[in-house]
Amino acid sequence: MQAIERAKTEHIPIKNQKMTGRAPKKVAAKRNGNASVEVLGKRALNRALLERQFLLSRSNLKAIEVIERLVGMQAQAPNPPYIGLWARVEGFHFKDLSQLILGRKVVRVALMRSTIHLVTARDCLNLRPLIQPVLERQLFSNSTYGPGLEGIEIEKLLAAGRALVEVRPLTLAVLGKLLSEQWPDRDGTTLASAIRNLAPLVQVPPRGMWGESGQAASTTAEFWLGAPLKLNYPPGKLVTRYLAAFGPATVADIQAWSGLTRLKEVVERLRPQLRAFQDESGRELFDLPDAPRPNPDMPAPVRFLPEFDNVLLSHADRSRMISEEHRKQVFTVNGQVRGTILIDGFVNGMWKITQAKGEATLSIESFGRLSKKDRTSLTVEGLRLLNFVAHNVERREIRFDEHP
Repeated sequence: MQAIERAKTEHIPIKNQKMTGRAPKKVAAKRNGNASVEVLGKRALNRALLERQFLLSRSNLKAIEVIERLVGMQAQAPNPPYIGLWARVEGFHFKDLSQLILGRKVVRVALMRSTIHLVTARDCLNLRPLIQPVLERQLFSNSTYGPGLEGIEIEKLLAAGRALVEVRPLTLAVLGKLLSEQWPDRDGTTLASAIRNLAPLVQVPPRGMWGESGQAASTTAEFWLGAPLKLNYPPGKLVTRYLAAFGPATVADIQAWSGLTRLKEVVERLRPQLRAFQDESGRELFDLPDAPRPNPDMPAPVRFLPEFDNVLLSHADRSRMISEEHRKQVFTVNGQVRGTILIDGFVNGMWKITQAKGEATLSIESFGRLSKKDRTSLTVEGLRLLNFVAHNVERREIRFDEHP
C-alpha cells in the first residue's frame, strides 16, 4: 500500500514532552541460591537503552557532551552522526558538529570493532591504545591483507607510514602508492591498510563535514591533536561507560560492541560495584546500580535513526531493538545498515531521503500497517527531519510504503 502526504515547508513546533516513571517492571524473579534475581524483559531493556541514548526525549546537553556520553558514534559515512545527534539533541544544528570537527574537538578514527567512530579528542587519545588489539587482530587475521604482511619489518613500515601522513594528510590510496616505492614487492593497498590499523589515523576535514565532498585523508591523532596517546586507560572504565550508554548488558554484549575479548575477568572484578539481572533466556546482565531503568510501559516517541546507528550494532543480542526478521531487511549483504524508524521503541521500518530538481522526498517503508496515530507521528517527525536535511529545498513530501 502506498500513500503520499505533502509536507508543508513552514516550521511546525513540536513539544518536547518529558517521560516519567523510573521504576522497572518485574517480569519475574528467579531464585539463585538464596538470592532473588530480577528478570528484565525485552521492553525493559528497550526502554533502558532508549533512555540512555537520549531517544525517549531529546537532551539539552551540548553535542560534544552527548558524543562523549555515548562513547562515540558510528561514522563510516559523513552524514549519519549529524542525523544521530539531531534525533538526540534538542535544537541541534549542522554547525554544532561541524565546528567541533574544524576545532579538533572531535575526530573520526577507527575504534570499536575496527570501524570508524566519531569521538571526542579526549576519547580518541584514551581509547585508541586500549582498542589497538582489536585493530591488529582484524588486520592480521584478514585473508586479504594478513598474508601480504608476512616477513615485513612492521616497526619500519609503521615509522614510514607515520612520517608520510605527518607531512600532509593522505588518502589510503596515495599512502599505499608512496609506501610501494619503499616496498616495491608488496601490494600498496595492503601496506596502507596496515598503517590504518597500526597507527592512530584520524580523518581530517573536509571529510565528515555536512554537505562537503572530499576523500578520507588522514594523519596521526598525535599530530592532529597535538597531544600524546594515553597508554593506561582502565578496561573497567570502558566497561562502566558502555553500561551507562547501552546497559543492562551481558559480557557478550560488551565484547560485541568493543571488539575486545576476555572481558569476563574485567566484569568479575567490577561485580561488587555492579547490579546483576537476568534476561528472559537466563543470561546474566550487568548494570550500574543507579543507571536509569524506566518502566517498560513508558511511551516511546517515534524516531528516525540514521544508517549504522550504534543502538542496532552494540549488543550480541539485538532483540531489545530489532527482531531477527527485520534485522535481515535492515542489514544488507554488503555490510550496509539502513536508516530505520522506531515505533514504540522498536525498529518497525526504514527510511531514506532523495533530492532532485528542487524537491526532497522522505520515503518511509514500514514493516506493517501503520495506525493513524503512528502515521501522524511519523509525518510530524518526518517533516522535522526534512526541515533539517533539506532546509534549502522548496518542495518536500513524505511518501509511505506500508507492507501488510
